[in-house]
Amino acid sequence: MAKTILLAVDINNEETSKAPLAAALDLAHDGGVIHVVCVVPDFGLPQVSGFFPEGYEQKMLHKFGEALAAWIQTHVPKGIETHPHVAHGTIYDEVVKAADKLNVDVIVIGSHRPVLKDYLLGPNAARVVRHARQSVYVARS
Repeated sequence: MAKTILLAVDINNEETSKAPLAAALDLAHDGGVIHVVCVVPDFGLPQVSGFFPEGYEQKMLHKFGEALAAWIQTHVPKGIETHPHVAHGTIYDEVVKAADKLNVDVIVIGSHRPVLKDYLLGPNAARVVRHARQSVYVARS
């Protein structure tokens, strides 16, 4: 049993979150804590952010936090200690940073069915596996 689990999900893609959620719930079945992280990608180049109104990012992150809390309430059974976390940046970097910051035992992340260019894992899952100090459970969606 893992005591602390980091579950990385995309709340905007219901299908890809099913398998990782099921795996995290299984790992936490006997009193584990699940930290659910969802990463909002950044704008990339600074020139892009100039096209959005001032304060847009903070409003977006706040709304995303509300959506993540609602996702948890809908999908995670009552009685399981769960903490939402919204990160902002590159998905694989933010997942690894969150795992280190929260001192989790295991990271649970989904991976889509690969296309030839991905070989075995999706690009974000593969990078998390390569760079995380924690064990990584990859759930296929």
